[in-house]
Amino acid sequence: MAERALSFGAVAEAYERYRPGYPAELAEKVLDYAGAPVSDALEIGAGTGKATRLFAGRGIAVTATDPDPAMLAELRKHLPADVETRRGALEDLRPDRQYGLVYSAAALHWTDPAGRWPRIAALLAPGGVFASIGGPIGPADPVVRKAVDDAQAPFLESAEVPSPDGTPPENALQWPGTELEQSELFADVRQVVVQERMTVSADELIGLFSTVSAYLVLPISVREQVFSRIRQVLPETVDLVADHTAHLARRR
Repeated sequence: MAERALSFGAVAEAYERYRPGYPAELAEKVLDYAGAPVSDALEIGAGTGKATRLFAGRGIAVTATDPDPAMLAELRKHLPADVETRRGALEDLRPDRQYGLVYSAAALHWTDPAGRWPRIAALLAPGGVFASIGGPIGPADPVVRKAVDDAQAPFLESAEVPSPDGTPPENALQWPGTELEQSELFADVRQVVVQERMTVSADELIGLFSTVSAYLVLPISVREQVFSRIRQVLPETVDLVADHTAHLARRR
């Protein structure tokens, strides 16, 4: 997992190009939950700024953090200079100030579970909001999904990141909501889902796969072989579905 967590910098430009952004409705869900204006926020694992745009574009002073300098360099190309950037993983951040919102998008599972919630709580003002955004994106057609799985099966069992606490996918409440509910540091845990559909070309989907950590840690020759096999089974355009799940909680 540590190797996968630090694999993205080598493909920072592709990450920015092929990874889709997040729908505005997600930010609305988070800010509605907050129930009061949010003036500042800290982002954990900002990457190239896909989620940073959601909140910085609403007048919130965002401090975007990421352990990978290449990802932060790409972020700075696309976001205004008033978005503060700071290199560091969650474990490196010092609570020198507290924020009204701390959030993480498709990155919380890379953080160290030991001390995760005390670290996040220390960065939040009392009553401040924590939000974790994530969820799978892939072909909407089950036939296409199976074809992709079959094509990569000789090399890779799954490209998904398993639930960090082992919560089965059929559970109503998913991780990290499961851990937040057990923490004495947080209250009013909620889980909301915003579903988004989009259509991409087959080559664009391969571009998206080229930014997924499970593929990035494969040897280059194997990775190229996997992508070649997947490309052969894809139609020219692919409908994708993304289930953006937000887990929300308030610091006690």
